[in-house]
Amino acid sequence: MVYGVWREPPFGKINKKCLTLPIKSNFRDSKVNLKTLRPSLIIVMAITLAALTGCRSSRHVPQGSYLLDEVDIKVNDSTHTIDRQEMLTYLRQQPNHKMLWSTKFRLGVYNMSGSDTTRWWNRWIRKLGEAPVIYDSTLRLTSEEQLHKALVNKGFMDAQVSSTVTTDSAKRKVRVEYDLQPGAPHVMRSISYEFPNDTIKQLVMRDSDRFVIRKGDRLDRSLLETQRDLITASLRNRGYYGFAKEFITFNADTTEGSLDVDLTMTVNPPYPDTGGMRLRSHETYAIRNIFYVTDYNPSTAVSLRDISATDSVTYKDITILYGKKHYLRPSVLYDNCFLRRGRLYRQRDVDRTYQALSRLDILKFVNIRFLPVGGTDQLGMLDAYILLTPGKSQSFSVELEGTNSEGDLGVAAALNYAHRNVGKGSETLSAKVRGAYESLSGDLDGLLHNRYMEYSLELGVNFPKFKAPFLKESFKRKINATTDLHVSMTYQERPEYTRIISTAGWSYKWTERRTRNRHTFTPVDINYVYLPESTYNFIDQIAPDNPLLRYSYEDHFIMRMGYSFYHTNKREDVPWRRGIQKNIYTVRANAEIAGNLLYLLSNIFNHRADHNSNPYKVFGIHYSQYFRVEGDFGFLHRFDRRNALACHFGLGVGYPYGNSTIMPFEKRFYGGGANGVRGWAVRTLGPGRYPGTNSQSDFINQCGDIRLDMSVEYRAKLFWVIELGAFIDAGNIWTIHAYPNQPGGMFHFNSFYKELAAAYGLGLRLDFTYFLLRFDLGMKARNPAINQEPWPIIHPNWKRDSSFHFSIGYPF
Repeated sequence: MVYGVWREPPFGKINKKCLTLPIKSNFRDSKVNLKTLRPSLIIVMAITLAALTGCRSSRHVPQGSYLLDEVDIKVNDSTHTIDRQEMLTYLRQQPNHKMLWSTKFRLGVYNMSGSDTTRWWNRWIRKLGEAPVIYDSTLRLTSEEQLHKALVNKGFMDAQVSSTVTTDSAKRKVRVEYDLQPGAPHVMRSISYEFPNDTIKQLVMRDSDRFVIRKGDRLDRSLLETQRDLITASLRNRGYYGFAKEFITFNADTTEGSLDVDLTMTVNPPYPDTGGMRLRSHETYAIRNIFYVTDYNPSTAVSLRDISATDSVTYKDITILYGKKHYLRPSVLYDNCFLRRGRLYRQRDVDRTYQALSRLDILKFVNIRFLPVGGTDQLGMLDAYILLTPGKSQSFSVELEGTNSEGDLGVAAALNYAHRNVGKGSETLSAKVRGAYESLSGDLDGLLHNRYMEYSLELGVNFPKFKAPFLKESFKRKINATTDLHVSMTYQERPEYTRIISTAGWSYKWTERRTRNRHTFTPVDINYVYLPESTYNFIDQIAPDNPLLRYSYEDHFIMRMGYSFYHTNKREDVPWRRGIQKNIYTVRANAEIAGNLLYLLSNIFNHRADHNSNPYKVFGIHYSQYFRVEGDFGFLHRFDRRNALACHFGLGVGYPYGNSTIMPFEKRFYGGGANGVRGWAVRTLGPGRYPGTNSQSDFINQCGDIRLDMSVEYRAKLFWVIELGAFIDAGNIWTIHAYPNQPGGMFHFNSFYKELAAAYGLGLRLDFTYFLLRFDLGMKARNPAINQEPWPIIHPNWKRDSSFHFSIGYPF
């Protein structure tokens, strides 16, 4: 993640280069200096906003027309079942968008343009803004009709809809109010079913406990449509390949003056047979043959019966029609196919096959088609054709970077390589070679050179299969996981020391289709840091009494096992779905343990009573032992398509034990930053009441074992790609134990709430669909640090309390 920090320089000296972008890696921080943003920028923004909102909203409304200024829906619903926001989606004309439900910001931008549309400036401004919505009486009447239909579809058969128009001739504005009188709903008194044969009747009624329509429910057509979908899916998963939901109809029998409805659901018989080969909609189909076509070209597609191949291979239940290259092994194609010869057709098998094949990076397109087999003795059989279009197997890319760390210039270059089919099983091999150089200034007397050099190599292999011994093949196919294996090595050379960092890991990733849960399990992940040489007494000079800082520059070894979980109820927005998903939540959880196996082996083969003062070692290196858990919950409520309120709660705990008395520095939590309490720069908050005064020297101490974050953020889309954010953050970090170099940092249940920091601020975001740039300006509101102003919100100081952040993506 890339983020930025606006911090005031130490000793109160004004520094023109106080906006920095630390680009984090596992090894060091490279910083790029930007110019300081000044408070006058906020004044300019405020004046601009006032000018936009102050423009006359009807400026570009033609003479004789009126601006649709406001629309309201009044619902007299005693049942409280009608959603006013949903009813708004049926209107054929709505007023210009409002920011914070009061300011028509985009219309204000549009009104800044002149009347001469031949000038590029006017055209550009109008493109950024939103044209005034001109009131149309025809669209108002159409909206009444749509609202009436919506109420009838919800079971309010006697609903009435009317509208009132209020005109302000002086301002040339119109206000429209729709009055909805739904009345009492019609309810289903009885439900009966009719079927064309006993077989379909038994299959459908077997799932009657899953029916969504019940006696006493409103006659809601959306429920009837859901019922049709459920029954159709059930039959298509039991061999009825030709069945469609159009065969299911409903008949509602009502009596004049009564609100009771007698509903009859009918599964209609198949269409009359007109002779020749015809898809039989009410009879089952089984799979006769399964063909893979590996070099299918959609642009020159021919009939399935006329497909030719260079080579044909039969493997178990499948027949593979190869082109010029056998780029996928037969076993891979078989393992990713859930169709089986002789088995009844099931739609879920088709969906799972699509999902499995989509994980193969070598494939560009996948299409599955079925061909009914002709002939009297072959009725009820299907030939399945799985059509594959391969993509490019290899790719190269080059990355170039320039760095400026407080005046020290540097350059870096990286070469990336990927092979998406290295073993003819769509295994992806990725490799990255990187080199960096930076000149160093300052007091370097006695050192051999004045430069920083870094060389790194990263290798990774992704297997689109659950690679694990001693597991049943059926279990592997059910989990449908991918396996990742990676190794890396980095060589760093500075005037003070030389350091080598090595990592290796093995993990599994899989997603549950129905629940949308994502899992990552890492059986082993190793991190090894080795310092082959350093200048004389280097560590003693920089950290004589600081175990945290010493740890970062001493040999250490971490072998951990981890698990992460992600869940969301967010569904994909599709054009045919009316309205928006109002409430979206996400849950993230991570857990890891380290050193337990090594500690067990050490106790068995090298037990000693003084291991607390003299820790166990592996290969002569002290290894870490700890557990770490953290979780985050995010909730987003969308008022409409342009306004939303986001909330976040995060908690994390790390605990060292056994062979360790302190958590590894890279595994500890930190406060502040673009994704924390945004009134503080990254690693300048906490732990607890610790009074960090110098971000350059105190950052090593400003980390902890417990993290607590809470945030509320309002988000509004303004115009073009620009969004506005207003936020309030609270939280802090604490230590588990009382460390001498972190006074006031220990967590106590009876006082931690007094040590919560708070911040508020505004932000601008640029949403380019595929990525989002975020600029946040945070101000301290409550500062728990010792010898600091406790309530900056009452006594604000711009230099002391402000922090600017640049990041990619939303904070939560």
